[in-house]
Amino acid sequence: MKEKLEAIRETALKNIEAATSLDALNDIRVEVLGKKGSVTSILKGMKDLSAQERPKVGQFVNESREMIETKIREKKDRLEEALLEKRLSQEKIDVTLPGKRRHLGHLHPNTLALEDVERIFIGMGYEVVEGPEIEYDYYNFEALNIPEGHPAKDEQDTFYINSDILLRTQTSSVQIHQMEGGKVPVRMIAPGRVFRSDEVDATHSPVFHQVEGLVVDEDITMSDLKGTLNEFAREMFGEDVKTKFRPHHFPFTEPSAEMDVSCFKCGGKGCRFCKGEGWIEILGCGMVHPDVLKRCDIDPEKNTGFAFGVGLERIALLKYEIDDMRLMYENDVRFLGQF
Repeated sequence: MKEKLEAIRETALKNIEAATSLDALNDIRVEVLGKKGSVTSILKGMKDLSAQERPKVGQFVNESREMIETKIREKKDRLEEALLEKRLSQEKIDVTLPGKRRHLGHLHPNTLALEDVERIFIGMGYEVVEGPEIEYDYYNFEALNIPEGHPAKDEQDTFYINSDILLRTQTSSVQIHQMEGGKVPVRMIAPGRVFRSDEVDATHSPVFHQVEGLVVDEDITMSDLKGTLNEFAREMFGEDVKTKFRPHHFPFTEPSAEMDVSCFKCGGKGCRFCKGEGWIEILGCGMVHPDVLKRCDIDPEKNTGFAFGVGLERIALLKYEIDDMRLMYENDVRFLGQF
């Protein structure tokens, strides 16, 4: 048995030295030292030895197994070191090569326009206020002087969830929340998404963005409104821009007006951008209707106010000379990459 064990040991040591991979080395370990390995078979046969032979053979088996295990560890260390050196040589980094350019995203033109609007009005002391997109009919219509059966309800093509709850058609509802309970003074803008059942085309979308503005305090006049919007137009479109106010009608303001700005492409001479008119309609505005103030527990004899609303997409389309609103929502990186 001793001679057989010596032969197993010599063969194992020879094969270990000749192994060229970790997998081959593991196969040798299993073949020699595993549960069904040759050394294990020798140990199982020790029961047939005499009492005098068993200790000597057992000691020789243990010495042989320890020698084989030591050689396997040593060979494994050498193979792992060689493998690491090979990987390092293949994965060498040339630090003199130029770095890979990182492609960063761009702010959406709507976001750029909103940042400009907020910067202008915050600079004039306004607060930016948000409100719910899912709104009660009361805040979206009734409190804004648009009662049941009013034609303006049909004009706005509202998305109703039920008879009392809807997707807001305007961010003017935020003004009611802000004024509710007689809170004055108020100086705020309310940007946000609004929803109307419009067909999608170059100038319309069922989902778009508005920025509503509101000021309520003592002795607020139409002159304050015009001065504020003049300053806004100059800051947004350039110092040379002029404004023009035309009479209009909104249920929640009286008097009401629409504001045009002189075409900042042709200076008011007439071009393709302004369709030859020299002026571009930009927003609606007016003095807050006394009935709206009363519904919010604000005394219209003591306090007055003005309000205005501008489409954010309209600002972006004009400012960046975009002629199709659908480009704003198609996520075409060739378009968005220009901003």
